[in-house]
Amino acid sequence: MYRTPLERCEPLSARFSSEIYQKLELYQRTGSFKLRGATNKLQKLLQENPALREKGFVTASAGNHAIGLCYAARALELKVTIVVPETVSAAKLETLRRFPAELNIAPGNYDFAEAYARQLEREQGLIFVSAYNDPEIVAGGGTVGLEALADLPDADILLVPAGGGGLISGISLWAKTVNPDIKVFGIQSEASPTLHHSLKAGKLVEAPELPTLADGLAGNVESESITFAIIQNYVDDIFLVTENELAQAMRFYANELHLIVEGSGAVGLAALLSERLPLATVGKPKPKIIDFVTGRNVAASTLHKIIN
Repeated sequence: MYRTPLERCEPLSARFSSEIYQKLELYQRTGSFKLRGATNKLQKLLQENPALREKGFVTASAGNHAIGLCYAARALELKVTIVVPETVSAAKLETLRRFPAELNIAPGNYDFAEAYARQLEREQGLIFVSAYNDPEIVAGGGTVGLEALADLPDADILLVPAGGGGLISGISLWAKTVNPDIKVFGIQSEASPTLHHSLKAGKLVEAPELPTLADGLAGNVESESITFAIIQNYVDDIFLVTENELAQAMRFYANELHLIVEGSGAVGLAALLSERLPLATVGKPKPKIIDFVTGRNVAASTLHKIIN
């Protein structure tokens, strides 16, 4: 596990008359933050009950959580079964095939994959490891925020990708505990806006899932998920970005910052470039903003199409 860097982005800071920092979790082992929660969950299970080593584990994932779980399971010598949707990124699928895991591709979107993984849990007696709906997963993701605020304790605004809510739950819970005045804004694609709509409705609602560059944030949220209550209490708002804005952000990363960033990790920049974020709400002329850049696992063909 790496402690990833927090770097000031000079081009963006100048453009928005702010101090913009990027938590570059794309440099994490496996190329995304998901390794943190997966490792934390498996280690905690084995500490509490070493006999679980003989059982198998199963998960549903759009890709990055599965990669993180496979990496952690291989290190701990555990058996793991993976279910991904047929919409999974080719880059993530290729990576998953390198691990000694049972790989299943479910027909349909993420919701179908999660339902099939739950079916395998029941039928085969496997232990399900949620990509978001789990205290250890939330806590593991929260360490990204812990590191970022240790490096920049006077940050004013956090921009956090939001999908199932595991990452933003962990980060917001820590951030608001150490600084109740900090603003936490979630970002997701308008192609899969479950948490945005749910926060507005005051309850979990389902939303249509359309194809999106932010595939890691796609899908609905389990009805009993622990993440939504945390989001209601600790997240200030969740904003939507368009697919065109996501593509623009990914191009900016590649052309201006020379970074490969997948759509799910580029939502914060997409929101900044859209100029819809209420940056003035902190009451400072040059707010300090941390954008969590959460992953790099994008297919070369997708990136090539976006850049050109």
